[in-house]
Formats: sequence, C-alpha cells, structure tokens
Amino acid sequence: MVEEEKDTTDEGLVFPNAVIVRELKKHIDKDKMIRKEVKVGVNKFLAEILSDIAKKMNEFPYATVDYRMFEEAIRPYKKVKELDKEKERMKAHLDVIIQDCQSIQRDLDSKLS
Repeated sequence: MVEEEKDTTDEGLVFPNAVIVRELKKHIDKDKMIRKEVKVGVNKFLAEILSDIAKKMNEFPYATVDYRMFEEAIRPYKKVKELDKEKERMKAHLDVIIQDCQSIQRDLDSKLS
C-alpha cells in the first residue's frame, strides 16, 4: 500500500513530507513503514540544523554569503563522524588496557598464592 505524501507547509514544517520520506526510504529497508512522528521529527530536526547554519553564516561581517562561510558553518556537523570514529578507537584501546590489567592481576594472584 503506497501512502500519498502531501505538502506540509500548512503544518508549519519547513520541508515537504514527500522529500523527507523519499530521502529516508533511500536508506531504510523497503518493508519498513515510517511513522508520521518520525517524518515530522526529521523535518523539525533538519529545520533546526538549517537555522543553526544560517545563524553561523550570518555572524560573518560580509554583505555576501559565500561557500567558504557555508563550509565553516557546517564544520561541527562534519566533525561528528570523525569524533565517533575517535571514540570507537579509544574504546578499543581501553579494552586492550583492561585486558592487560586483568592478565597482570591473574599473574600476580597466581604468583602470590
């Protein structure tokens, strides 16, 4: 069953629902349905990000907004993936340290018992 998406400008949302659904469906299994609250939530979240980016670009004192300003404004969003990778790398390193500590503890227990 295909659900017809309507324009959401009358609901106070920034983007049309059809655009949100189309982009979500590119990355979600075909057998899954997307609830309305998810569509609205994604729409509001994207609007919030857009607002933050526009405010950041507006902080520049120039009369024209250029691509360099855009790149500067989106930098925090691009860094999130890098931070997640760094977090995973650090977790793996800590796991190795924990295993080494447990091994040392076992050695000490066996030698001192």
